[in-house]
Amino acid sequence: MDILTDILKIQSTSGDESAIKDFLLNQIRIRQTSWKVQPEIYHGPQVHDCLLLKFGKPRGAVFAHIDTIGFMTRYQNQIVPIGGPDVEDSVSVVGQDRLGPIKCNITENEGQLTHDFPRQIAPGTRLSFEQDIQISEKFIQAAYLDNRLGVYNALKLCETLENGWVVFSTYEEHGGGSVPALLNFIQKESPISFGLISDITWVTDGVQHHDGVVISIRDKHIPRKIFLDKILELASDSKIPFQLEIEDAGSSDGREVQFSPYFIDWCFIGAPEDNVHSPKEKVSLFDLNAMIEMYRYLMAHL
Repeated sequence: MDILTDILKIQSTSGDESAIKDFLLNQIRIRQTSWKVQPEIYHGPQVHDCLLLKFGKPRGAVFAHIDTIGFMTRYQNQIVPIGGPDVEDSVSVVGQDRLGPIKCNITENEGQLTHDFPRQIAPGTRLSFEQDIQISEKFIQAAYLDNRLGVYNALKLCETLENGWVVFSTYEEHGGGSVPALLNFIQKESPISFGLISDITWVTDGVQHHDGVVISIRDKHIPRKIFLDKILELASDSKIPFQLEIEDAGSSDGREVQFSPYFIDWCFIGAPEDNVHSPKEKVSLFDLNAMIEMYRYLMAHL
């Protein structure tokens, strides 16, 4: 899991994904010689900081967003959130401005976030939770498992994928935005009929650790039932442990697929986590492994 711990340490709040994109591109070039199929790689200014891999003759695509939630400095000692971070009391954050590295605490008082760094931080500086990765026999705990585990799953899929797109998208945590443009690119280059969303969901009263990967029937948005039925039939045939999620809130790149001008089916499939959007997100290694195996099976059979 060395590559997972490496990507967990890279800062990439929404709108600032170039560092993680460059790291992934370098890792893909190093590792692709051992993959079953050599992909065509698309990157560069025409797709901003997104990264697309085309394997064989795609029927579908896997989308994994490479951005995270975080914070941005405002004026004086004020902080504004990027996405929806969970701010615990005196949470530790890190970053860097033109004067050097930054490590400080953020607190919330009457809805206003402030930092305690001893000097003014340049306005517009991005800050992220200080990383503390803990891996035990059953769990991984760290900041930004959402969506570093989704990215890790997509990279593992690349090892065996014969036909399909693997797409690393941006902006998901702060309003979305890149997937419709990426779909336009994909549909012109090598069209697809479905997309799977490689992302991390929540532990709830109906979704628990160690019960397998979560197949989402709905969140705020609802995929097409006939496609979900096909997913569930294949998932049952696979014998890979899975559980079902039915919620009325939350969203993902699946929303962007549904709102695009293309008739493309989609489904969110991911491991559940505790302590969402906090520095201590926690995911079962059993569920993560089930996620990796389920993506391999579905992309081979859909």
